[in-house]
Amino acid sequence: MARIKRAQIRKTRVKKLFARTKGFHLARNNTLRQAHEASLKAGSYAFAGRKQKKRHFRALWIQRINAALMPHDLSYSRFIHGLDLAGITLNRKQLSELAIHDPAAFATVVAQARAAADQGAKA
Repeated sequence: MARIKRAQIRKTRVKKLFARTKGFHLARNNTLRQAHEASLKAGSYAFAGRKQKKRHFRALWIQRINAALMPHDLSYSRFIHGLDLAGITLNRKQLSELAIHDPAAFATVVAQARAAADQGAKA
């Protein structure tokens, strides 16, 4: 029989695999085949999760801006349109932070956006 000389490499590879699957349920953390499949699946979920995280945060910022616009009697879509017409280039994350931490500054931005939207409607 031929001599196997990859024992240390294989041991290292398996050890790294089990480190990745530490905390998984039942045999998915200590059985080679199931751990490998679980690791591949977890990697694909992690990749997709990194993309979804961006979507979820954008949706959160939009909800916060919309909630901050309620006292000003302005809809989110008219506000964004007014910002575009006024040439204000704050992104949704910045607008959300402004609405939470500095309501007075947010009110001035809302006033500018409303004025630009009204001006655009008349034209």
